[in-house]
Amino acid sequence: MRKEAKGCGAEQIHWRLDDLYQDREDPRLAADLLWAQEKAVEFERNYRGRLAELSSAELSSALEQLEAIRQRLARLGAYRYLSYVTHADDPRYGAELQQYQEEATQVENRLIFFDIAWNQLDPGQVEILLADPILAHWVHLLRRWRQYAPHLRQESEEQLLAEKRVTGRSLWERLFDETLTEMRFPLDGRNCTEQELLSKLSDPDRDLRRRAAESLSHGLQERIHTLTFCFNAILADKALDDRLRNYPHWLAERNLANEIEDEMVQALEQAVVQRYPLVSRYYRLKARLLGYEPLRDYDRYAPLPGSSRSYSWEECREIVLGAFQDFSPLLADIGSRFFAEQWIDAALAPGKRGGAFAHPVTPDVHPYLLVNYTGTVRDVMTVAHELGHGIHQYLAREQGFLNADTPLTTAETASVFSEMLTFERLLRGETDERQRLALLCGKIEDAFATVFRQMAMHRFEAAMHTTRRQEGELDKERLAALWLATQSEQFGGSVELSEGYRWWWSYIPHFIGSPGYVYAYAFGELLTLALFQRYRAQGEAFVPGYVEMLRLGGSRSPAAVVAVAGEDLHDPGLWERALDYLEEMVAQAEALAGGQYYAR
Repeated sequence: MRKEAKGCGAEQIHWRLDDLYQDREDPRLAADLLWAQEKAVEFERNYRGRLAELSSAELSSALEQLEAIRQRLARLGAYRYLSYVTHADDPRYGAELQQYQEEATQVENRLIFFDIAWNQLDPGQVEILLADPILAHWVHLLRRWRQYAPHLRQESEEQLLAEKRVTGRSLWERLFDETLTEMRFPLDGRNCTEQELLSKLSDPDRDLRRRAAESLSHGLQERIHTLTFCFNAILADKALDDRLRNYPHWLAERNLANEIEDEMVQALEQAVVQRYPLVSRYYRLKARLLGYEPLRDYDRYAPLPGSSRSYSWEECREIVLGAFQDFSPLLADIGSRFFAEQWIDAALAPGKRGGAFAHPVTPDVHPYLLVNYTGTVRDVMTVAHELGHGIHQYLAREQGFLNADTPLTTAETASVFSEMLTFERLLRGETDERQRLALLCGKIEDAFATVFRQMAMHRFEAAMHTTRRQEGELDKERLAALWLATQSEQFGGSVELSEGYRWWWSYIPHFIGSPGYVYAYAFGELLTLALFQRYRAQGEAFVPGYVEMLRLGGSRSPAAVVAVAGEDLHDPGLWERALDYLEEMVAQAEALAGGQYYAR
């Protein structure tokens, strides 16, 4: 019998934030802010107007001081943010986060002169400095900063832009988050959170899935005016920033941050869109297995009949850590600390943000993970995904605060690789052909959601930003039309979209908080599938290079980091090989389904 989410064992799994600060009243919060403020004043006094005079040793010392200030601020900010996302319904936490953002901006505005001055240095002097081995640790960071030179404004303008963000875009992000967090969706006599409702879309009961989808659609439609307003505010804000900073198109800033050429993103998009027929091929198979005609949007993640089971939190821990142990005991040891030392918040709770993430915090502490665990196999994969992020962030701590963070192009590698390890462990342990097919279909659906769905969302986002700049403010119907056009093309008629699905763009947080983010999911998934095939071919010999790739964090370019594990980001065949692997998975599912296991 299928266990209910309330009995999965994650109900009391909450993170322990006192590794950061004891509580909201901890005097160290004010003390750390004061320290950062005083150090920023001192830093400005010591280095303003002097950057061109510094030796390489003095520049290295300045960077160490700058890193210390920004790390202390980030630690404080991590605590305020992590507290907020589990108490988004309590205005005190939102107010404290807002206050932190305002105070941190004041500190950063004292430091912005350094970034501008570095970009104004003579190129010849820069090369002389960077040739000194004493700056070896900082070379990639300093070269990357120089790439922003065409997009930086004068110092006073940069300060105004920073101030504007705190009282402008960040407040719209907060309004969006709090709107979704406070919303309740009626279903079967109770009011569900967004996350509870979304979990019903993978329930075996088709009628329950339909009612959950309808409830979500109806709830979004009721708040669509506010959500549409948030979207338009973000679209207008980004268009203004891009114009002021001379970015040639809406995605240019994101590509620069991801350290990736526009052409590579275009090649990725083209490769994925050309394989859209694979999506149709798979969903027609699933429609046959389920006996549905047509397959509806709320059927996409339905478990195959007789295959549904739940995993307790303890089972999830054993499966995921076991998968890591099979690959690398070192990674398993790090992963076990997240469970043992309460670095994970897994329980569903009122006021808690939906979805999942891994927060790197700062190198002097450790990452934290947020998931909303209900016991499904997809939840197990989500835990594996976020734990992969967490282990990656933990290993990259060795590079220091300014070098640890990875661009999105490689940030998803460890997470997807962890999912693949967990999937293969589950598959190896399953002897029942029905269950094996169910596991395979679940993995295909997750991969499709990461590659094809995210690329469809990227195309919607591109259409949304481009259309806003051409036509002005977009009403709800215009946004819905762009959404349906870019969503439906991936299905090729294999999935029938319900009327209310037109509003489902309005709950996607990445569009609000991280414009241009979502293509990185497809990038990371396909890159990782290529790496995983390399692991299958090389076995244990692959592991040291992979671990070293994680340790490097953001200290080198994505191409250089990935090369350590043996892959070439500039190889035009990379995407095709990875997509071929997905096609092989679909063919395997078709072969397993040949026995008509699920015929009704």
